[in-house]
Amino acid sequence: MKWPSLIAICAALTLAGLDAATPAEAATSKKTAGGKQTAAKGKAQPAKKTPPQAEARDGDDLLLKSTAVVVQDQFSGEVLFEKNSDAVLPIASITKLMTAMVVLDAQQPLPELLTVGHEDVDTLKGTRSRLKVGAQLTREDMLLLALMASENRAASTLSRHYPGGSAAFIEAMNHKAAAIGLNDTRFADPTGLTAANVSSARDLTKMVAAAAHYPLIRELSTTTDRTVYANGRPISFHNTNSLVRSPASGWEIALQKTGYIREAGKCLVMQAWLSNRPVVIVLLDSWGRLTRVGDANRIKRWIENASTGSRPSASLARRTAG
Repeated sequence: MKWPSLIAICAALTLAGLDAATPAEAATSKKTAGGKQTAAKGKAQPAKKTPPQAEARDGDDLLLKSTAVVVQDQFSGEVLFEKNSDAVLPIASITKLMTAMVVLDAQQPLPELLTVGHEDVDTLKGTRSRLKVGAQLTREDMLLLALMASENRAASTLSRHYPGGSAAFIEAMNHKAAAIGLNDTRFADPTGLTAANVSSARDLTKMVAAAAHYPLIRELSTTTDRTVYANGRPISFHNTNSLVRSPASGWEIALQKTGYIREAGKCLVMQAWLSNRPVVIVLLDSWGRLTRVGDANRIKRWIENASTGSRPSASLARRTAG
């Protein structure tokens, strides 16, 4: 074979190989000196959002679908797992833990009757309530419904009956947040209906730990169900956390709060006993209806499996997803 023919054949093979490159290979990007990505050649392709099931797994195959997560050993303070722990996000009704602390700090009489007013009706999200305007409950029952059933009108009523009214109450919420070292946390209302109530998963471990020092918050937030009497009319309420309601769940939960608004996604915070140790779990912005419960159960199995024969230690500590 003559050399020119051989060269022509090689060139043809090379061009064929280039034509067969996958789209992903062709779109491979390079980082510029400023850290931004530019396409190697041709028009840049928009980045595709990674589906939840494709998120990074940690070494023990723990796959969590919540956007921000912290799991902390409360005895040692050791962070066992974290994911986007410093992201500042709306926290929805997780807010009500702070609402309860501010109410109890004021030491107002728990048996005092409070009245739901027109001001307590949700005009922001249009959520409904079985507490009608004019309904009267004790301050303790309002706390119960706010923590157990995430009752927005109950939380709003509590704030209005605070010394100085709702404005003073919100100021006290932010003052309390600063006092316990919540640097990423801001409150604009007592219910969490506004997306202006924000925090980070790391901050919320501190808030859960602070709330756990109040025996009444522990008791009321983990009550499974209760019938209250508003103006003599019985109304039954249930806990918003299915893990509390189900004896078969196998959880020993000392404190909990759920939350949801569209901007925040499904949220859940808990202090629970796992492998005979108190663990704080914070799950923010879960993408599915049952995801926060599924994530909590994955964390529970992970800790219990890792603790077989020994407590969670270096093999478990400071796992980071993403």
